[in-house]
Amino acid sequence: MENSMLQRPTENEYPDYYQPYIQLVPNGEIVEILQDNLLEVVNLFKGLSEEAANHSYAPGKWSVKEVLGHIIDTERIMTYRLLRVSRGDQTPLAGFNETDYVEAAQTHNLSMEAILEDFKATRNAAITLIQNIPAGVWANIGNANGMEITTRAIAYIIVGHEMHHRKIVEERYLNR
Repeated sequence: MENSMLQRPTENEYPDYYQPYIQLVPNGEIVEILQDNLLEVVNLFKGLSEEAANHSYAPGKWSVKEVLGHIIDTERIMTYRLLRVSRGDQTPLAGFNETDYVEAAQTHNLSMEAILEDFKATRNAAITLIQNIPAGVWANIGNANGMEITTRAIAYIIVGHEMHHRKIVEERYLNR
């Protein structure tokens, strides 16, 4: 595999606000981490009742379904950015308002099973894209949300963003 042991991005490859996500990513093969995390997410969410899935830990906070929907939307957007930057596209990519996306998704109207199927499809698309990115383009620089970012950094952000939110669900929603 061309991308084995993809190097961790350096701090000059992404905006500072992504640092907490990138720090969460363990050392190792990025595709294996994505595959392992896919199973962990499915195992965490699949046993939840609809009542538990519609629960939020505090007023004004997203429900469990909304958190998973947010992970999916963000992963889709980041995978698109990964595609564009890896292909050398220099077109500036717009940012997005996560709150607006969560509201528009209306995940409360979906079953947990449907949301998990969406997550699996989204994650598998990210995995196959990352597996097939040529080795020589991981340092490509693009512009997203007005900031420079590399292909490599986007791949790590995809992993770390999901890990960040999964940890919040475990600690604040499921008291683990």
